[in-house]
Amino acid sequence: MTVRQAENALQVLEYFAERRRPATAAEIADDLGWPRSSTFKLLGTLAARGYLYEPQGRGGHYPSPRWLELAEQVARADPLPPEVQRLVQAVSAETGETTAISAPAGIFAMFVAVTESRHAVRYFAQVGDRVPIHASSAGRALLAQMPAEERQALYRKIDFTSYSPTTPMNPERIEADLAEAAARGWHQSNAEYTPDLAGVALPLPVGGRRLSIVTVGPVSRCLERRPEMAAVLQRHVGMLG
Repeated sequence: MTVRQAENALQVLEYFAERRRPATAAEIADDLGWPRSSTFKLLGTLAARGYLYEPQGRGGHYPSPRWLELAEQVARADPLPPEVQRLVQAVSAETGETTAISAPAGIFAMFVAVTESRHAVRYFAQVGDRVPIHASSAGRALLAQMPAEERQALYRKIDFTSYSPTTPMNPERIEADLAEAAARGWHQSNAEYTPDLAGVALPLPVGGRRLSIVTVGPVSRCLERRPEMAAVLQRHVGMLG
């Protein structure tokens, strides 16, 4: 369930992040397919709160530095340790595949740090992207850190949509996957949510947080390499201590 006004405000910010130059209210309305009247009201509200300004007079709106100041304050209050950021980069460099740190977000795992592969064919991911917590190796590496009763409560909120033939469709299957991963030493996935992607993940409890680290890429390149990629993850996580 989403709140339309909040979603629209965030979409305006994403619009400018992609456009990277000022835009008039009419341009924003046309580009996003919104009614002009409601677009003018939304932009007026953001401008009144100091989140938009007009750098060139009547040349259009642009996000103000207020967004950055707030984001920096939030990040300083709960930052990812620098060693975790370096870990993501090191694993991606060695495996050649997209690597990310995930955190729980309800029934999803959300990426909080990402280093993309340099391959032309790769997993495109960015901070803020979410994957189902039960239908991804990154998510199950988070579930493995939760007590059984907490997992069961979470399962009751999942609708168990079938994204592919390999999607786990019930709590019993997920629990079996968690047990297999514990015996194997790592979590793995094969096109459970996103077609043609295979990956491996490990729990990464750092500073009292529940985090996981995942490295993932095309099935054609990564399916048979999962033990190799898992060994890289294990070595680097072990070095992190």
